[in-house]
Amino acid sequence: MSGHSKWSTIKHKKGAADAKRGKIFSKLAKAITSAARQGGGNPDMNLKLQYAIDSAKSENMPKDNIERAVMKGTGELNADSILYECLYEGYGVNGVAVMAEILTDNKNRTAAEIRKIFEMSGGNLGESGCVSWMFKQKGVITIDSGEIEEDKLMTIVLDAGCEDLQEEAGKYEIDCETKDFNNVKKALQDAGIKIESADISWVANTYIDLDEEKGRKVISLMEKLENHDDVQNVYANFSLPEGFMAEL
Repeated sequence: MSGHSKWSTIKHKKGAADAKRGKIFSKLAKAITSAARQGGGNPDMNLKLQYAIDSAKSENMPKDNIERAVMKGTGELNADSILYECLYEGYGVNGVAVMAEILTDNKNRTAAEIRKIFEMSGGNLGESGCVSWMFKQKGVITIDSGEIEEDKLMTIVLDAGCEDLQEEAGKYEIDCETKDFNNVKKALQDAGIKIESADISWVANTYIDLDEEKGRKVISLMEKLENHDDVQNVYANFSLPEGFMAEL
């Protein structure tokens, strides 16, 4: 597995994304509500809300659910509680850097629960800034490799701001600067290419190669974090042997 590969690739292979629909929708709704509260309910004027709504649509979240979440954020409907955004940073086995984006109504409770997940998985929750310097926020767009030939895809996205294009596990992954994210996405849409996912993600600068034993431990940590109700996204800087990836 190439060093460029991310947790999202592994998650796709293992089917870890196939969690209960209710839990997925709940997390998406929280993200929409938080974004609308911070920047207003018009996605054309609020990029964070636009990204949250696009993520919800990619998971086939019903339109009514999306609208209710926006209205909670703008105050048109009573929100369940105030949500706080946090970025938790820590280490898995072998010094793997792990970051979790959090939306919670109780920071103390969530911090204690996340700390316990790290410790039970052989890692530890660190201080703010301990690993985030190893990552950079980028736009990441994935497309099924059956949609288009790589050379043609490169021609479309390069002028729009694409920094890197790689194919792995039957998917093209396009990386770009956050400022070019909408331009790249629009170029793909104008070309009639179906986008599987489009997110602003934390991408690691370098990756740590793990053997199968340590890889299983880190994957277990990542899955436990993903399954926590307050965790929106999880990122890490590890890669796995190709043979182990094939087993997954």
